[in-house]
Amino acid sequence: MVKMRLFRMGDKKNPIYRIVVADSRKAMSGEYIDCIGHYRPTCDPVELDVNVELAKEWLAKGAQPTETVRNLLVKTGAMEKPAKLSPSKTKGKKSDK
Repeated sequence: MVKMRLFRMGDKKNPIYRIVVADSRKAMSGEYIDCIGHYRPTCDPVELDVNVELAKEWLAKGAQPTETVRNLLVKTGAMEKPAKLSPSKTKGKKSDK
């Protein structure tokens, strides 16, 4: 499966992320198919640069974004906000019956 995920770069306590399209079986910091943008959360204001047309192209081909990448794509307008996410799972709570 092809995924859109973040590729961490930069120094200690100063991360810079590339938004990449990669095979899900490859290592997180391994080779990737295509780089569609970058994200720098430590800047003020946050630096986010995404090639929207390329992102839409990969989404049309079936690439699955991670939650963080999905949120970034929604901010840039490359993707619509999902109607509703799956209901949260309650850990360790049992209903009284």
